[in-house]
Amino acid sequence: MATTSTDTETTAKDKMPNAAGEPEQGLVELNITDPHFMATAYETYDALREQGPVARVKFSTGGQETEETNTPRDRLFNSTAYFVTDYDDVVATLLDDRLAVDPRTLMTPEERAQAPEPPEEFRPLARSLLNIDPPDHTRIRKLVQPSFTGRGMDAMRPSIQRIVDALLDRAEQEADARGEEAPNRSMELIEALAYPFPVAVISDMLGIPREDRPQIRGWTQNLLRVDRAGDPEAQEEVRAGLRDFTAYLTELFARKRQSPTDDMISRMVHITEDDDVLTEEEMLATVFLMYIAGHVTTVNLVGNGVVALLSHPEQLAKMQADPTLARNMVEETLRYWGPVDFIARRLAKEDLEIAGTPIARGGHVAVGLASANRDPGRFADPDAFDVTREEANRHVAFGRGIHVCLGAPLARVEGQVAFETLMRRYPDLRLAVPADEIAWGGSFLRGFRQVPLLF
Repeated sequence: MATTSTDTETTAKDKMPNAAGEPEQGLVELNITDPHFMATAYETYDALREQGPVARVKFSTGGQETEETNTPRDRLFNSTAYFVTDYDDVVATLLDDRLAVDPRTLMTPEERAQAPEPPEEFRPLARSLLNIDPPDHTRIRKLVQPSFTGRGMDAMRPSIQRIVDALLDRAEQEADARGEEAPNRSMELIEALAYPFPVAVISDMLGIPREDRPQIRGWTQNLLRVDRAGDPEAQEEVRAGLRDFTAYLTELFARKRQSPTDDMISRMVHITEDDDVLTEEEMLATVFLMYIAGHVTTVNLVGNGVVALLSHPEQLAKMQADPTLARNMVEETLRYWGPVDFIARRLAKEDLEIAGTPIARGGHVAVGLASANRDPGRFADPDAFDVTREEANRHVAFGRGIHVCLGAPLARVEGQVAFETLMRRYPDLRLAVPADEIAWGGSFLRGFRQVPLLF
């Protein structure tokens, strides 16, 4: 369980060593693999915010780090950081160009030349928009951004609606086959809708041929395991899957160059601006990023929103009376239970201060999105779920600044369609178990493992 400020004063294990090898007082451990972490995280963030706008934390994945478990996730989280907690300073930190996401930004040219390269299969992931700084980030984002306009995502609404309807039709057919009748049919929301839904949307958007969808399903699931494959056998399985997916996409890029269609891959392989084009590796990185970041966050948005709504009867009544509130419900879900609790890594490119806290060059800064979204200094009654909240869209769930979520317009439309459709089709929709029996997954990504429903 994440420790509070009181715990850190009295618990020896929380006195972590500093750079000089001495215990660092007041360091709070955040063990993201602890099953209780997500359940108690907001209390932890409240306690950290009360201490001040910047806290010292130790991210932990539990257990001892070994060569076999030295995965990208382990390397990222088994570290100490300055954790920014309140709304105004979170926004300022996200906009601060003195912070980098790529450790190589802080290296000299000689150091970069000597730095080990990731395995070839992982290189596109390591160089995705999430992990690079300007000028490369600026150049790639400028080329890719036109595919993610709000107007363009709204134009996808009919196809997104068809995907949601087809998945819910199948859930009804499966319930019928079990002999269940409304309003007591059963459905597990994550498996039936929230998980397959964004994969289908992203595949449509990219232009993955429908006959290839069954084949790539395993590859996209493999992508989601990249940061968790700790043992050598699992790592090799992930690497083999990445090799196969890369080979498939490389061949698909070639086909789209010869015979383009109205989809994102066709645009990427032909796009040019100021004589600039995307390299093959940059296109692979963009596709991988869409399936990783664009998938998990939407799964969590849909699952979190449905549980929040069904566990607040007065808010459910408002939604049933006015389905147009789905737009604001998406924003309130993102504020109340956003899919990402914090951004774990920003690196100081120079000596700087955040909210009066000095941070040396190379210092590790983490940004508390969930903490900011529950800051009482910014949101009235922040722990209440209110689908009519007027300023819900002031949340920072998608980040801010140059790394603001590229797929935010798509996620918003996906959430709106999912919530509207569930409300319209199933007036008796309800949780099949008490809300407190629905467990959070173990990660810094906030989402439920399963959401059993009756409809």
